[in-house]
Amino acid sequence: MTRPETKTGEDVAALMAKIGADARAAARPLALASAERKHAALVAMAEAVRRDADAILAANAVDLDNAEKAGLTPAMIDRLTLTKDRLRGIEDGIRAIAELKDPVGEVIASWRQPNGLEIERVRTPLGVVGVIYESRPNVTADAGALCLKAGNAVILRGGSDSFHSSSAIHACLTQGLKAAGLPETAIQLVPTADRAAVGEMLKGLSGNIDVIVPRGGRSLVERVQTEARVPVFAHLEGICHLYVDRSADREMAVALAVNGKMRRTGICGATETLLVDRAAAPTHLVPILAALEKAGCEIRASEDVRAAFPAAKPAKEDDWRTEYLDAIISVKLVDGVGEAIDHIEKYSSHHTEAIVAEDGRAVERFFNEIDSAILIHNASTQFADGGEFGMGAEIGIATGRMHARGPVGVEQLTSFKYRVHGSGQARP
Repeated sequence: MTRPETKTGEDVAALMAKIGADARAAARPLALASAERKHAALVAMAEAVRRDADAILAANAVDLDNAEKAGLTPAMIDRLTLTKDRLRGIEDGIRAIAELKDPVGEVIASWRQPNGLEIERVRTPLGVVGVIYESRPNVTADAGALCLKAGNAVILRGGSDSFHSSSAIHACLTQGLKAAGLPETAIQLVPTADRAAVGEMLKGLSGNIDVIVPRGGRSLVERVQTEARVPVFAHLEGICHLYVDRSADREMAVALAVNGKMRRTGICGATETLLVDRAAAPTHLVPILAALEKAGCEIRASEDVRAAFPAAKPAKEDDWRTEYLDAIISVKLVDGVGEAIDHIEKYSSHHTEAIVAEDGRAVERFFNEIDSAILIHNASTQFADGGEFGMGAEIGIATGRMHARGPVGVEQLTSFKYRVHGSGQARP
């Protein structure tokens, strides 16, 4: 297997126009598909992933070989890597999505007006979703399955580094659609690595894309937000903070700091900055940092932290703004929850922030005053994940302020319409 081919600009435009038209054509029957048929398709997809596991892993081996030759970072290679356990996770994720309640047609709210009109607000599919992502081949399965469950057609444009893995997974999704009698063009994978394909998607494919979801690094997301002519559900980075309050249980703080940073360093929910209440420093700081160092984490810290833990490297201003996606953490002492909140509001990407505390007042203030998509009390930042929220999976974590915020799951992939029932009322 080799790298995916590139095409001329004219060829790419024609290819993407057809993909867009096919997606729009598939969107209508998909929006009308029964919950039972979508469930059957998802179960068949999961079974195909299990049945074709060896083929998927072989395709992934090609991507990993190319990635190492290209000099990708360890964090990027970790995101790209598939194992038998991770494939089982993909299969389980699809099955979990299959078992979710079908959101399409759900009555969100209903009321009766004084004039007798009966009004309902009802969930409907968005239509066609474009997903642009890098490295993570599991996004192919997550995005395809979630969009199907929500009644949307989807156009997937993965990165060239995960092309073979994503293609093998996409083949399983197509098998599921075919088995359930649904349009195979309901889930399409862009078959070229040419960056012009992204440009065509951002233009909206002649009105055939209703929303774009980017999932990748800053350069990708910034390009999408700058160039997109359709709505975007996006986050730039996961600069996630863990604040250890003076009331925190020390052993819990140690465990959550290590897990939040080191469980998987390359995910957007990994802790990047540790803030420790100055009042807790004499008892909590060194045990936390020693545990992080023992786990293989590089520590970059403010001068007062380095005075207590000389092995730490000096932190620069840029460190507070950096999503490392690596075994590196920035550490600072703060004067209580108020200064922690100020630091987070200045440097956060508004993805996920966590507090370790037993003082309910500190927790309430932290939750009330910080405007991030996810706030966590006494648990790891690595729980910032749609699967851990009971959503089966997610397309990404949205940090904007549109209706989709936090994990983007099936409900966030729907819109709504109003149904009004009358009995002959005419407006005076």
